[in-house]
Amino acid sequence: MGTLGGISVIFDLDGTLVDSEPNYYEAGRRTLTEYGVADFTWADHEAYVGISTRETVADWKRRYGLRAPVEELLAVKNRHYLELAGSSSRAYPEMRRFVELLAGEGVPMAVASGSSPAAIAAILARTGLDAHLRTVVSADEVARGKPAPDVFLEAARRLGAEPARCVVLEDAAPGAAAAYAAGMRCVAIPYVAAQADAPEFAAADLLVRGGQEEFTARAAHDWLVRTARDR
Repeated sequence: MGTLGGISVIFDLDGTLVDSEPNYYEAGRRTLTEYGVADFTWADHEAYVGISTRETVADWKRRYGLRAPVEELLAVKNRHYLELAGSSSRAYPEMRRFVELLAGEGVPMAVASGSSPAAIAAILARTGLDAHLRTVVSADEVARGKPAPDVFLEAARRLGAEPARCVVLEDAAPGAAAAYAAGMRCVAIPYVAAQADAPEFAAADLLVRGGQEEFTARAAHDWLVRTARDR
């Protein structure tokens, strides 16, 4: 049992641990350009923040009337993304400090992400976070992506943790909804500032309204200590 009274911490990856959304946007833009969609904007991309890659391309197929199968679109987008992720993924400095702080205290940790297993592995290796985050669940490995609770419940199962003893860190509304559906506490760090007032975030146990610019490892750790004491 770690020093935080048996609490386990589950991290979303993209936009939470790592500033990967610019790479996801660029991979999406390149993919859609290949299929004749030339005007995919950052604002368009923001609507997909927190949704799995598979569900994103399935929606593209409907929205843009693409004839290519979902599996083909998924493979093309993942290929573009891996090219970008392998060269330019960056962990948020305070998130890295937080992970290192928890690792030093023996707190069980996992990553639960809507990205593919290959994309998750590439990012964790590129950033060096794989040294501390060895339990990883991709939405590709479970029946349903966020906002369903499946990825978080599977992460808890692999950690051997009760969902009620897990705290999730999330940047997107679907992920926050998934955490609550799993019966877990949620620290919300909104990636899209305009979503800070979303109802999913209003219910957060800790809402870092200013996003990553406001998040600090020490404040998050202090909150976890209080949470462990109150349980």
